[in-house]
Amino acid sequence: FYTFCEHHIIPFFGKAHIGYIPNGRVVGLSKFARLVELTSQRPQVQERMTTQIANAIENVLQPKGVIVTLEAEHLCMCARGVKKPGTKTVTTIKKGLFASDVSLCEEFERSISRD
Repeated sequence: FYTFCEHHIIPFFGKAHIGYIPNGRVVGLSKFARLVELTSQRPQVQERMTTQIANAIENVLQPKGVIVTLEAEHLCMCARGVKKPGTKTVTTIKKGLFASDVSLCEEFERSISRD
């Protein structure tokens, strides 16, 4: 995803990792990509974007559990302030079974690759 930091109006970009445990309702993977794209269309803060994605999945699919992790590089950290290129910020929201079952979260973490 690519979006703009609402504080600095400077881009940030990265990867979205989404996991959910269906409760009878399943959607195609492209719907998750569209949801991430939709939430990134306006200036954002990463924490709110992570929450918005998780809430949308929870509201529409009503899964047994949902977890969303965003990892992003903020150009405001590269070009101004601390000037640390390559630094990534990771935010995670856990709902339902993911909030209460540590082993599910560990399985999700093992399944995503971070560069």
